[in-house]
Amino acid sequence: MAITSSAKLAGVIGWPVSHSLSPRLHSYWLNKYKVDGFYIPLAVRPKDLKYSLRALPKMGFSGVNITAPHKERAFQAMDSVSAVASRLGAVNTVVIDENGKLRGENTDGFGFVENLRNNWPELNFNTLKPLVLGAGGAARAIIAALQDAGVCEIQVANRTFERAQSLAKDLSGKINILPWADMLGAMPYVNILINTTTLGMQGMGALNIDFSKVPKSILVTDVVYNPLRTPILIEASVNGNPVLDGLDMLLYQAQPGFSAWFGEEPDVTPDLRSFVLKGY
Repeated sequence: MAITSSAKLAGVIGWPVSHSLSPRLHSYWLNKYKVDGFYIPLAVRPKDLKYSLRALPKMGFSGVNITAPHKERAFQAMDSVSAVASRLGAVNTVVIDENGKLRGENTDGFGFVENLRNNWPELNFNTLKPLVLGAGGAARAIIAALQDAGVCEIQVANRTFERAQSLAKDLSGKINILPWADMLGAMPYVNILINTTTLGMQGMGALNIDFSKVPKSILVTDVVYNPLRTPILIEASVNGNPVLDGLDMLLYQAQPGFSAWFGEEPDVTPDLRSFVLKGY
């Protein structure tokens, strides 16, 4: 559709930002819902982040997504933050109100939970027994969201034991920390394995899990979506485990921002997924 001088503006801030699939994702929705608006990739150096965020209201932006490495720095630059963002100390979605104030949200955990809800129909969060690999920002967002969804107990294994202990202290609840070398020992007691580490991402190392010791009933999922089929998902699939890739987490986490900026409630559909995949 034609763009007018009243077009709403949003975008994604990162450094670098050329790898982001968010512009392609949001362009699909803009076209589908015939929204008079733009979604723009914005490459911003870390040292310029605060100034760039403060400039957005002056340029007429409705808000932005925040991607690596800016999520924690963006939190410090907000005028207000949601309860979830406050709990995590990180922001991935910024909404600018009519007074030019910046409100920070974190929708990463929402995206993960919605991915599970929509792709694992038999899911019952009250009986979910997760083993989370990693203790970084993605792990924090996912664990907090799982707790809020009703999960009672979560196992966490991280290469740096102290970092996992810090996560457990910050989020509270029943979070059991395992040494990285002991993760296989937890497999008989869990029903979902969640990789939040960068292991398996292009250019990174592998997880090296012996799937012959992993029960075939465990759902294996990865937050990484580049490549779409990470080594852990390939190995799990060969072992006979059900698997779930990380792309739909990206799609679902984008919904709240698009709704706030452009006034439409977007759907996550097979056509959207197919369109975004063509951007790889």
